Amino acid sequence: MDWLFMPEESYEPRQSTGRAAANNTDAALVITVFVLMAEILEGLTAARGRRAIQDLLNYLPRTVNVRRGAERLGRDTSFGKIVEAVERAEPSRAPVQKTADRLAGYLVYFALGAALLTFAITRDARSTIAVLIVAGACGIAAGTPLAILGAIGRAARDGSIIKGGLHLETLARVDTVVFDKTGTLTLGRPDVVAVRPADDVGSLDVLRAASVAERLSEHPLAKAIVARAEAEHLDIPTPERFEYAPGRGVAPDDECSEVLVARSGRYIGTMLIADQVRPEAREAMSALGGLGLRSVLLTGDVAAEARRVAAQLGVGGFEAGLLPDQKQLRVRALVQGGRIVAMVGDGVNDAPALAEASVGIAMGSGTDVARESADVVLLGNDLLRLVETIRIARRAQRVIMQNFAGTLLVDAVGIALASLGVLNPLMAAFIHVASELAFIVNSTRLLPSAGGAAARGSPAVADEAA
Repeated sequence: MDWLFMPEESYEPRQSTGRAAANNTDAALVITVFVLMAEILEGLTAARGRRAIQDLLNYLPRTVNVRRGAERLGRDTSFGKIVEAVERAEPSRAPVQKTADRLAGYLVYFALGAALLTFAITRDARSTIAVLIVAGACGIAAGTPLAILGAIGRAARDGSIIKGGLHLETLARVDTVVFDKTGTLTLGRPDVVAVRPADDVGSLDVLRAASVAERLSEHPLAKAIVARAEAEHLDIPTPERFEYAPGRGVAPDDECSEVLVARSGRYIGTMLIADQVRPEAREAMSALGGLGLRSVLLTGDVAAEARRVAAQLGVGGFEAGLLPDQKQLRVRALVQGGRIVAMVGDGVNDAPALAEASVGIAMGSGTDVARESADVVLLGNDLLRLVETIRIARRAQRVIMQNFAGTLLVDAVGIALASLGVLNPLMAAFIHVASELAFIVNSTRLLPSAGGAAARGSPAVADEAA
């Protein structure tokens, strides 16, 4: 019987084929592990950003005592509205995120086109597969929303509520900050510092006449006059007639820090009222200037008082004697002139200007109307939080742009190397996943730390919760 012996070298193709199959299997497994690692890290970092909302919820008191005449409960309270605003902000899509999604789609088409071109020229399946693997848009598709979420979470943790990604992006581009004066740059608690009676008129007579006229007014200057009269133990009868024009004061006196007092049509004296500036205001104005921002003061107060505050704080410019609609027109003119304007205010009379600005910012102690009209709410009324919020917004914008540029660079270089056969599929997978992880980690730098304002239980958040 004849035996057929196969030459030894004839076994090599089978062994080579087996090794190639094993290598392909290993490569597939490694690629799968890389992708799963990226997905897990993305999920963990996104969850960490959402914990900023949970921190606010956890700070809400579990048990409260309700006094007779408490007006709002649960979601209707100031703190409840803050939590709701942050929850609404999380899923909101900024224009830059829409741009990221479009760019991600374009990169997919670009990778497919590059792969087809590579195969048409080289007829190399490995190079073609490597081109498809190395190209990816995960750095911007995953990194952009994570950066926005992280920035909003960090701002919330630091005491500033940004009501959406759109406002975060606008805040990063702001070049002009417009301020109201009373209650914004100042404490909003003016005091009577001097009473100058006319001849043959006593100081207490001037104070009493002014307090009668202002007794029913809600304006801070009116409250200062009435408070001074009560401190002097004066009897303050209710006036028979009371007229109040928003922004102008009680008839017939104008809103001003130098109040002229008349009784029965006769001048009887002058009262000087001063409002203290916020202790951090000067530092905040200096910091805004360091960021290259122009500051403007718009107030209904008299020019002398506006000039005093502007000079004391280093505000770039001011306009005085403005009614609410005039403030709105000034803000509109700035916006139409190409400025990206942030308006900061606290009162009902600031609401039109807040709505007119590119981004409206309300003080936490402001009126409900101001907080509802604003796009950003500063808890605790600290102007330094405004500076920090702008810095966070700018940092988020830089991180997103870094991810954009990095993704385009990695894709361009990776596709070029893969098409030339320099990168095999395994190396292409490593570069793809490593770059994605790098961009995600870059975005996680914006996530709030455990030492923020809410986590420490700062008085700012506590006051708002109450």
